Amino acid sequence: MVNLQPDGWNRGRGYRPTWHGSTALLIMAAVVLACAAPAAAGGRRARLSSDLVAHLSSGSSAPIDIIVSGSQERIDRLAKRHGLVVKKLLSSGAVLTASKGAMDSLSQDDEVDALSGDPVVHSHMAVTTRTTGADAAWSGAVATLGAVDGRGIGVAIIDSGIADHPALRGRVVASVDFTDRRGRGRDEYGHGTHIAGIVAARSFKNTAEGAHSGMAPAAHLINLKVLGADGSGQASDVVEAIDWAIRYREHFGIRVLNLSLGAAPTQSYKDDPLCLAVERAVKAGLVVVASAGNYGTNDQGQQVYGSITSPGISPYAITVGAIRTQGTADKGDDEVAPWSSKGPTLVDHIVKPDLVAPGSKIVSTAAAGATLMSQFPERLIDGPGARDYFSMSGTSMSAAVVTGAVALLLDGRGELTPLQVKLALQASADFMPSAGLLASGAGSLDIKDLDTLPTLTPQRTGAATGFSLALPDRDPSSQVIVWGDVIVWGDSTIASDVIVWGDSTVTQGVIVWGDVIVWGDVIAWGDVIVWGD
Repeated sequence: MVNLQPDGWNRGRGYRPTWHGSTALLIMAAVVLACAAPAAAGGRRARLSSDLVAHLSSGSSAPIDIIVSGSQERIDRLAKRHGLVVKKLLSSGAVLTASKGAMDSLSQDDEVDALSGDPVVHSHMAVTTRTTGADAAWSGAVATLGAVDGRGIGVAIIDSGIADHPALRGRVVASVDFTDRRGRGRDEYGHGTHIAGIVAARSFKNTAEGAHSGMAPAAHLINLKVLGADGSGQASDVVEAIDWAIRYREHFGIRVLNLSLGAAPTQSYKDDPLCLAVERAVKAGLVVVASAGNYGTNDQGQQVYGSITSPGISPYAITVGAIRTQGTADKGDDEVAPWSSKGPTLVDHIVKPDLVAPGSKIVSTAAAGATLMSQFPERLIDGPGARDYFSMSGTSMSAAVVTGAVALLLDGRGELTPLQVKLALQASADFMPSAGLLASGAGSLDIKDLDTLPTLTPQRTGAATGFSLALPDRDPSSQVIVWGDVIVWGDSTIASDVIVWGDSTVTQGVIVWGDVIVWGDVIAWGDVIVWGD
């Protein structure tokens, strides 16, 4: 997965803004509470992402880029009023460059409810088609789908570009470059080409089956480049790419977006520009698949909970963690990769990931001469030609596997809504009790178990509206209830903001897992830690 990482983000340790002139670091509770900046004297203040809060509190005088939503007229008005420079216009707003004083003034403007930084994004790196059930779907063995291969389904790969690879030739129907606006979309990093191959590569003989075939080998691809040759990019470019996909979804037949990228979770999904773009896409009928992140452990090997990155923190996204298949199709030896990010989401405490999929040592298409191929030549693998496939690991790869599965599902049942697609994949997943809900979600992707599609029945309790999900031929206790943005599975219950699954409890930053208790910044037992020291 690609990470949109602001300065201060450390692997497996969360967002760590540096306080100039002070040795103090923000602890987890401060990060959560920082999203509501302290009110200005005598007035209100907009909600700020924690990287902007850290910048205001620092001794730095450097200007900073801010994402502001609204119409062009509103942007122009705010820029003139507060002396801001419009760096880049977006479909949903703009990126403004502001001095510390101007940002402080802007945050107190009555027209502004929330402000976000424009963090750097990076890929999340750390398929077997038999393990996921793709081969069964190709052959027509999944009765609810028929024989499917993704034909007619457009998948937008929002990544580092897609190279001209033999296995992807004819698969790409449009390319837009959001990094330099010249429309080339060439993959100089190598990550996007690898993702594209997992989703829709053809095999050696250009058939749907065989070595190195993608999950949905007849799907067509839309190449939306947002990452440069170093694997990084700006959150604002990702937002613009998502909005582009929404705008041209009918023209190119786009049904699925793959976001194998992420940023530090600096604010609620309700204010995060990446998450708001994901929400717009889903409400427009697009399925959005996002990688969970590769921050499941810190540098000392301790488990890290609350480490899901944005936009995977959005309840509208299908957020995917990674499993190790041990190189076999036998699910009995699968395990969640320790580096796969775990829930709940840091600010909103939503249970994530939604499910897990193969993400370790995945072989897919290589971009000749790209940065990753040059840095790790030992991972190159020969195919029909020399060194044209590459092995990579990460939740990026897992997200691409699920994206391909979504294309197969929509090929067979094109009328399904994004919510129905998400629930169908979760309903057919194999739950992993040893990993638990916060590491593996509903379980490991297995579309061959989708014998009968689940049905949604409207439910209402008081002012809350939701759905119950009937799982045919299963015990009634395995029923799923959806309340608003929250999916509650099996023997789990929800009351207020407390979610209980088996012997695990999530409530306002406190995790109880078996005999392990973690509270805020304190390690209470063993090697489990939540964004602490």
